[in-house]
Amino acid sequence: MGKIMFDRDEDHAVTPQYSEARGPVLRSERIEVTKAVFDAGKGAKTHAHPEEQVFYIVKGRLRVTCAGETYEVGAGEGSYHPPNAEHTVEALEDTVAISFKNLVDPIYEKTGELR
Repeated sequence: MGKIMFDRDEDHAVTPQYSEARGPVLRSERIEVTKAVFDAGKGAKTHAHPEEQVFYIVKGRLRVTCAGETYEVGAGEGSYHPPNAEHTVEALEDTVAISFKNLVDPIYEKTGELR
């Protein structure tokens, strides 16, 4: 019950409304964990959501603009996006990031469940 696999659904479009990230989305009633893979030059256009979000960069590098501040994050670093804060992401190289959101909006498609 506690083991989570992130080696499936790797071609799943995470949130095609605003993001070019691909990968599995695992969700419970209170948290969403996504393995987000961005090819170099891809990203997420400016958007906001009611959930707070943390990106942890496993490999690669992102340029992030969040709430008017622009910065780069690389492997071992992260980016915090407060609730309803507009943010944009651009992969400066092929990047794998883990996204954590709380209190997830049920409109988004999931590819697995945390139980």
